[in-house]
Amino acid sequence: MAPPFSKPAVLVVKLALLLILGIAVAAVAVARWEMTPRNGIYEAVNQPIAFSHKHHAGDDGIDCRYCHTSVEKSGFAGMPSTGICLSCHSQLFLDSPALAPLHESARSGRPIHWVRVHDLPDFVYFEHDIHVNKGVACVECHGRVDQMPLTWRTASLEMQWCLGCHRTAPQHVRPLSKVLSMAPQRPLTPEEVRQLDRLYRLRSTNALTNCSTCHR
Repeated sequence: MAPPFSKPAVLVVKLALLLILGIAVAAVAVARWEMTPRNGIYEAVNQPIAFSHKHHAGDDGIDCRYCHTSVEKSGFAGMPSTGICLSCHSQLFLDSPALAPLHESARSGRPIHWVRVHDLPDFVYFEHDIHVNKGVACVECHGRVDQMPLTWRTASLEMQWCLGCHRTAPQHVRPLSKVLSMAPQRPLTPEEVRQLDRLYRLRSTNALTNCSTCHR
């Protein structure tokens, strides 16, 4: 009785299975590599107080601007002052040992030295206000901070990463009403992209990728 499959057919099946296995192994390896901390990405930064954006922004729904008061009007988003923290924590969790540095700051008058997670080199010119007012959502650069019990970077902040956005700027903006939203957004239609491009009067790709835009 002849075998149901010829030797060439069996060889093809074996090669196909090996290819599928190889693709699966490669996919797992890439996923693990993507989630491996490098250059500070996905690595929680130690702070004087273990502040949870997940609790404050995610669970309690506190607006980003409550703590980052200058994000819409200054190049620097602003770090929360002791007074801002005490607007809640003069009453809430008053005796928590985790908040001892906060109350010591209030007693001594010395500000809390928060560590910047998204810290660009001095030779990079960057302003928060222009990005926010042009419809660039917080989540574009900071990721889902509303899901971070401790804060880490999700983007490299390297030049090519920034240029990737500047080359396709109209595709990375939202209506101003959605800029602070952490929720996933549906992709914009081509017409919506054109409308926002006109609304924000976005500069040309040549201008946005010119060296002098970020290095002055």
